[in-house]
Amino acid sequence: MIAAVPLMIVPLIVYNVLVFSPYGGPGLEALSAEIISVAMMSGAVWSMQLGDTVIVAALVLLFFEVLKATRTGSWSLIDHLLSALVFVAFLIEFLLVRQAATDIFFILTVIAFIDLVAGFSVAIRSAGRDVSIGL
Repeated sequence: MIAAVPLMIVPLIVYNVLVFSPYGGPGLEALSAEIISVAMMSGAVWSMQLGDTVIVAALVLLFFEVLKATRTGSWSLIDHLLSALVFVAFLIEFLLVRQAATDIFFILTVIAFIDLVAGFSVAIRSAGRDVSIGL
């Protein structure tokens, strides 16, 4: 049952906690907080902000979602339906909530869409290989 929960809900929850929670800091400014700064050999300084970290985490979770899509079973259909609901939640929030009208949230929405399309595509492809026709 827990395997049917789409992992893309994690970035949605994290974004909302960071932006709307008093623990996350002052709203959208919390996303621009610098997490790490490294001096490169070229002399440039590479820095990563909290919003960038959320995107990277979402991409890692997308990888695991694609791996989950390769399995077949009774929970895989529920997983795909819940992934569709998560994408719809991303889309509705992006369109209707002022704090979600950011480039970070748009990228997260695109990642959720890729998760939805890739999940269905991989599952259909995997299911086609599971079918054997005896002659």
